[in-house]
Amino acid sequence: MIMNRDSNIYTVVYASVMVVLVAVILAYTSEALRGYQKKNEDNDKRQQILRSINVKAAANEAEARYNELIKEAFLVNDKGEKVDGNAFSIDIVKAFDQHTYPVFIADVEGKTKYIMAMQGAGLWGPLWGYIAVDDDRNTIFGADFSHAGETPGLGAEIAGAAFSSRFPGKRLFYGNTFKSVAVVKPGKSVANQDYVDGISGSTITSKGVDKMIFDSLSGYVQFLTSQNQ
Repeated sequence: MIMNRDSNIYTVVYASVMVVLVAVILAYTSEALRGYQKKNEDNDKRQQILRSINVKAAANEAEARYNELIKEAFLVNDKGEKVDGNAFSIDIVKAFDQHTYPVFIADVEGKTKYIMAMQGAGLWGPLWGYIAVDDDRNTIFGADFSHAGETPGLGAEIAGAAFSSRFPGKRLFYGNTFKSVAVVKPGKSVANQDYVDGISGSTITSKGVDKMIFDSLSGYVQFLTSQNQ
């Protein structure tokens, strides 16, 4: 039986077959590319972690450089104790909700650096990043910040080296008190706390970074002070 191509039934059947066919092709393509997508996501995370210790690596070099420099990775709870879990692959938002925090230990030219994860919110979406401290677990060695959709030329500048380069040498503690590092309006200052200038014309994003650093690193305080206990 030959179906009339001008009939409504033919049109519906043809459209249905095409929809199913396209859906199958898209599903196959998505599955085939999933491995590549995961690899790219992992390498992007490695690049971010490496930038927090002031190491730039191309995507095709990131895994090798990460394996070379990162000597240990683990999770800690808010008591500073190691807990089960994969520090690299865990979702940071879920980890923080469960009061567990990723720690990466790097060896940079024979010196130990402790890298901690951060997550927060900016003007238009999530913020995240990594901050590294020296073996005194206080002085910042490097930092890297990322965002999902801050305004180009304004809030998006937090992802640039010009902003992250303001953090090395700043301290998280004054005496035995955790203070974090404040992100302030350019030209302003704060007392009894180290601070950096925020992004000009991007008050909300700068405040988001300030809150992200304080809130995220507050979970690491016991880990950071455990060397003195």
